[in-house]
Amino acid sequence: MGEAVARLPARVKEPRTLGPGAVDWLVEADDLTAVRAAAATAPAGLPVDVCVQPFAGRRKRLFIADMDSTIIGCECLDELADFAGVKAEVAAITERAMRGEIAFEGALRERVAMLKGLSSSVLQQCYQDRVRLNPGAETLVRTMAAHGVHCMLVSGGFESFTGPVSLAAGFAGHQANRLIIENDRLTGEVAEPILGREAKLEALQLHAAQLGLAFDEALAIGDGANDLAMIEAAGLGVAYRAKPVVAAQADAKVDYADLTAVLYYQGYAQSDFVNAGSPA
Repeated sequence: MGEAVARLPARVKEPRTLGPGAVDWLVEADDLTAVRAAAATAPAGLPVDVCVQPFAGRRKRLFIADMDSTIIGCECLDELADFAGVKAEVAAITERAMRGEIAFEGALRERVAMLKGLSSSVLQQCYQDRVRLNPGAETLVRTMAAHGVHCMLVSGGFESFTGPVSLAAGFAGHQANRLIIENDRLTGEVAEPILGREAKLEALQLHAAQLGLAFDEALAIGDGANDLAMIEAAGLGVAYRAKPVVAAQADAKVDYADLTAVLYYQGYAQSDFVNAGSPA
């Protein structure tokens, strides 16, 4: 990357190693857009994640994260549908919603309706059997929390999963949708109003206001179209293994590394990391 940037009217200082495979480049240049363009072409198809941003303020003070396929490695609704024998049908709708092809709220209602009659005990079984934190997730959250960052898990999924996931990863709190249960069975309905794209943006706005922070001081990460508004509003919006519509609009992407890449993007060195399983 240094060679690509060196061809610009810019001064590249000696790179600093942050951790295994992670390098920090300090570039003095007037045109950030040109530096981003040069950095984007530099990897030449190699499995390398790059983030170009202003040096000042890159360590964020508010972290808003999506859950499904971001902090955890699955879509919880699709996994619940597997217990109901309708995973293929539900997953197809999920994919279209995450790509932004259909409205999230209607798609959620349609998918939840297909779970009608499912025993509520399946929620705990699904969490235990199917839900796992993505590599680097706990280190990312606990390290940011240890450095005074307010970390929130905000999901279009369900409280039955965001509660235990937020505890496992070290988030300060969580917001999500609520499945309606009667007589220990899912009714096929979700409580209104549904937390979707605009609600995620409102969560970022609310927590920033409560903390007295500007949006530039926030970091948001997600993978689907319902994450796009908060990703665009945050000072650093990161697309994690994201759908094309999200990756095209985000400030940075993580396509190859684990979630600790988001710490490196902010200038944290590996020596700053709080190891998974350690208290923040």
